Parts: sequence; structure tokens; C-alpha cells
Amino acid sequence: MYDAGKIFIGLILGIILLLMPFWPTGGKWAAKGPEPELTPKAKEAKVCVESKSFMRMNHMKLLDQWRNKVVRKTDRIYISSSGKVFERSLQNTCMDCHYNKSKFCDKCHNWADVDPYCWQCHISPKENG
Repeated sequence: MYDAGKIFIGLILGIILLLMPFWPTGGKWAAKGPEPELTPKAKEAKVCVESKSFMRMNHMKLLDQWRNKVVRKTDRIYISSSGKVFERSLQNTCMDCHYNKSKFCDKCHNWADVDPYCWQCHISPKENG
């Protein structure tokens, strides 16, 4: 019982060390990323191939699935969860609304420090407005 003070100080320091990673984010599990700028066409459409939350979390998985279905099975038709039909095409579907790569794609990818390989095969869109 003579070391109770040392044990108490050790526990407090341990708790502080465990909580330190959460201080920069204000106690939240993850910091919220930037809001990408939508083009007038995307704002007018008001709907993407899937919901905004789905696309934020799963767009790379969706694009990988699209690539595999188009390249390996020549399946170009995508039916969204809402029942709407889209062409599986990065250039003709996605980039039709999200054509400003620097304001839409790059804004989040730079924040997340990821380097997507889309533009190794696809032609990078020309920057419009």
C-alpha cells in the first residue's frame, strides 16, 4: 500500500496516453473531410448513382466492381438501389456531373492522402469552370 500514489499517477498517465490520439479530432473517431464542390449539372440532378453517404464510403469499391463487370463480363448496365438505370462508365456517367477533377476528386483525395490510379487508364477530364 506504500506505492498507491505511484500506481494512481501511473493510471492517470496511462489514461492520458490512451486518449491522446483523439485530441486532434475533438474526441470524434474521424475528422470530417472537405465538402467537394458540385457542378451545376450535379446540383440540378440532385441524385447520384447511389446515396451521398454510400458514395463517400464506397465509391472506390463501386468503381472497382464497375471496372470488373465492364472489362471482364461486358456488363455496362448498373441498376442503383433506387431502381434507376445507369451506364457503368467513369467518363460518361461519373465525370458527366463531376467534371471538375481538381474541385471534386482531388479535393478529397488530397485531404485523405490517397493516390487513385483511375487516370493511368482513363483520360483526365479537362478542367471546366
